[in-house]
Amino acid sequence: MNTEVKNMEPPPGKKGKLNFSRRLSGGLITLAPISLWMLAFFIVPIIIIVVVSFSKRTIVGTIDYSFTLSNYGRAFDLNYLKILGNSLWISLLTTLLCLVFGYPFAYFIARASKKYRSILLMLIILPFWTNSLIRTYAWMILLRTEGIINTYLMNWNIIKEPIQMLYTEGAVLVGMLYTMFPFMVLPLYSTIEKLDFSLLEAAADLGANPRKTFLKVTLPLTKSGILSGCLLVFVPTLGLFFIPDLMGGSKITLISNLIKNQFLQSRNWPFGSAMSIIVMLLMFILIKIFTRLGGSKDKLEVM
Repeated sequence: MNTEVKNMEPPPGKKGKLNFSRRLSGGLITLAPISLWMLAFFIVPIIIIVVVSFSKRTIVGTIDYSFTLSNYGRAFDLNYLKILGNSLWISLLTTLLCLVFGYPFAYFIARASKKYRSILLMLIILPFWTNSLIRTYAWMILLRTEGIINTYLMNWNIIKEPIQMLYTEGAVLVGMLYTMFPFMVLPLYSTIEKLDFSLLEAAADLGANPRKTFLKVTLPLTKSGILSGCLLVFVPTLGLFFIPDLMGGSKITLISNLIKNQFLQSRNWPFGSAMSIIVMLLMFILIKIFTRLGGSKDKLEVM
């Protein structure tokens, strides 16, 4: 009887292959929904955009799928390069401001007691519960000529005439900073919280002043959080279009507004697609730079 059971068992090599096949099929079944989702909502749309970017726009605004490079040639026109440069500058400035204001705030949260830490984190996350358009309109009410800020400044005799704050580059920066601030604070907090603060005490015991301790100990140990925060702020800022539209008006044109206008107003989908591809490639290069600065992708603690 035992001999018959043993004869029914597969050889060790075949048994290993069967186990591998089962694991492989189980893995494929698990990955299938994710793969289909990525294919339908990421890969296919990018392929469509690439194809359209090499097409022509007809007189009536439809797409002629004849191959052309004119859209990319037009994208490198000096006027469009200026818009791209200004967009990069706004994104960089927004990232730097978020870092300057976000790092001390994240450090303060990490060093606070558990009771107050939860409250402070809630204050950071709270804006996400409100639609971003509503928050932008709230800032417009504050910054407009007849808004609350100008009203109080005039009532206190600080200014004699209302200051033009809305529909300026400064207003766009304020809107960007307010919207992207949590994306900088949360990765920084996550990194600073894991910091071994005994190292800071050891540096102080060895005679390092607070400035030197920060530059030589704290800053290098929180580099991954800084890079993650900068990446999470810079890349989305480059693609935001509703804030420049609402708070910048017609005076501020960024690359995101330009692309949006090509699709919705000018109906020049080929040119808008070409600009989109250029921005995507630029973002990909920036992501590679950030990951290299961080050492590896594993070291970047993206929330």
